Amino acid sequence: MQELSLITYLIVCPLVFLGGFVDSIAGGGGLITLPAYYIAGLTPSLAGGTNKLSAMSGTAVATYTYAKRGLVDWKKGLASLLGSMPGSMLGAWLLTQLPELYVRMGMVLALPFVALLVLRNKDLSQRAALVPANWTLPASFFIGLLVGVYDGLVGPGTGTFLILAYVMLLGEEALRASGTAKLINLGSNLGALGVLMATGHVLYALALPAAAFGIAGNTLGANLAIKKGAPFIRALLLVVLALLLVKLVVDLWPDIARLLT
Repeated sequence: MQELSLITYLIVCPLVFLGGFVDSIAGGGGLITLPAYYIAGLTPSLAGGTNKLSAMSGTAVATYTYAKRGLVDWKKGLASLLGSMPGSMLGAWLLTQLPELYVRMGMVLALPFVALLVLRNKDLSQRAALVPANWTLPASFFIGLLVGVYDGLVGPGTGTFLILAYVMLLGEEALRASGTAKLINLGSNLGALGVLMATGHVLYALALPAAAFGIAGNTLGANLAIKKGAPFIRALLLVVLALLLVKLVVDLWPDIARLLT
């Protein structure tokens, strides 16, 4: 049984609140929440399962907050959800087959390109869809499939990439893209959480209090995003992309150093 102290809660709960706040607006909250559990001393398996429960609870509330304002595109979102589930399973399988160094190197090379796309669209304003109207639902499915593969293969930043795909490919308005991304994340996380709960990899004594903080962070973030609009979402997207790039470079540095010596 994992030992829990007051310090554990003081480390995890505020960071889960911050992660929920960021994730409800621009995705990428896992960049903050998962390391919080590692810092608190949880094993990787317990950290993953406990984080999944606390994060999913907040995502559910954020999805509801966006949905009640009419900011979830249910047709596109459900089509993407149907793709994200098998996609994440495929990504997890690929993770066991491909050298991790190649996967992370590919992401390091791709992230500056993604950031450039965000910078070029100065306010994430709604634009004409690049995908023809009669291909919207198949495109939504393939967006979910591809981002699901990324989710299983790499993980952090999934919501960020969903928002960008919906805005830039499907012509979705930024707030609706953010709300729809929450729906897709919620569904794809449910399956993983079920497996982790069934195999005993959730520390409920920590996950449930952390979930309350995650719900609070997601609620505040979703309402603030609705109030502030697309420019606020764009600013946090850039922050999340920068954090993701830094994390990947730090993780890769030992391998890069070995290659250079």
